[in-house]
Amino acid sequence: MGGEKYPIPAIYLHLVAVMDYMSLREREKAECHMLAAWEKAQPDDLIEGLGEHHGLLGGMLEAVIKPKWPEDFKRIIDITYRFSSGWRRVHNPITGHDVADDLTTTEFTVAMLTARGWTQQEIAEHMNISANTVKSYIAQVKNKLYVKNRKELKKYMLL
Repeated sequence: MGGEKYPIPAIYLHLVAVMDYMSLREREKAECHMLAAWEKAQPDDLIEGLGEHHGLLGGMLEAVIKPKWPEDFKRIIDITYRFSSGWRRVHNPITGHDVADDLTTTEFTVAMLTARGWTQQEIAEHMNISANTVKSYIAQVKNKLYVKNRKELKKYMLL
């Protein structure tokens, strides 16, 4: 499947690679795949997949797309909210917990990275924000989700 002839599958394959590399904490490789997906998506405005996978992309949209393409980023976030309103409610069927609809996209991203074991400093560097801002987001997420610590957050978000 060549990306030129079939851009949509190529975009999704790159997005899967981003998710995998973010889970492995290999930001540079994840960024390369994020940019490859973006390069394929941009010409035909095929950005739906980016919005559908926002939270699972581990902040790559914020780190890579938002600074250079802020208007496109806003459109992706709009897609994210439309797509995720139902998905967040069933995100964690094993525990029976809803992932709160009142989490912002940034809070959701920080929660996913935290649940994957990223440190506050790693998240801060990745998202180009301060460690104190990350700490504040984590506190807000824990408060909104009624969890006490990272272990509970991981169980809530990933199981």
